[in-house]
Amino acid sequence: MRSSQTHRHHAHPHNQQKTNHKNRRQAAVTRHTTAARRAAPAPATISRRRAVAARALAVGDKLPDAKFRYFDAEGNMKEMSTDQLCKGRKVVLFAVPGAFTPTCSLKHLPGFVDRADELRLAGVDAIACVSVNDAFVMDAWGKQVGAAGKVMMLADGNGQFARAAGVELDLSDKGLGVRSRRYALLADDGVVKTLNLEEGGAFTVSSAETILEALGA
Repeated sequence: MRSSQTHRHHAHPHNQQKTNHKNRRQAAVTRHTTAARRAAPAPATISRRRAVAARALAVGDKLPDAKFRYFDAEGNMKEMSTDQLCKGRKVVLFAVPGAFTPTCSLKHLPGFVDRADELRLAGVDAIACVSVNDAFVMDAWGKQVGAAGKVMMLADGNGQFARAAGVELDLSDKGLGVRSRRYALLADDGVVKTLNLEEGGAFTVSSAETILEALGA
């Protein structure tokens, strides 16, 4: 009789093994879930970062620090910072979505080349065209349009300036990647005084004529 009762109170070894395996599996799932939650960034942090990146340059802002590349008159590639371009000077800076593109080549850049003398008579010390292209492309484009001695052709090859200024333009659907929105601005000692920022690549408010009007010329 005692032998029968003892048999009933002892757990079967196979059942015990199944229970231990189940417990270990549940513990592993719990550890994995906890680690995943700790690794995931907070949604609020992501939203704040996107909001900061999306803010575009505005009147009264200091132009962001960036490095541009260009070719000098002797054909040497040089580097120029925003500070070197603007410090103590009145500068017109205009941007285009891409070198050699129709609107940029037929209207935007030629307009500033043609009105360069008028802009300088109105007190402008330097005129610069910037695009998310490499310095070789910008140099060739400038030569084609006759920009030498009138408009500096600055390459923002990695989009550093466009990104810092909040004016990036995604043209991936056209095979162009991320470029810059079209705009024209007037900066005095690096501070934006006039900003004509286009929607996307439109060309309605960023011409040389609108900058001359802002200068009262």
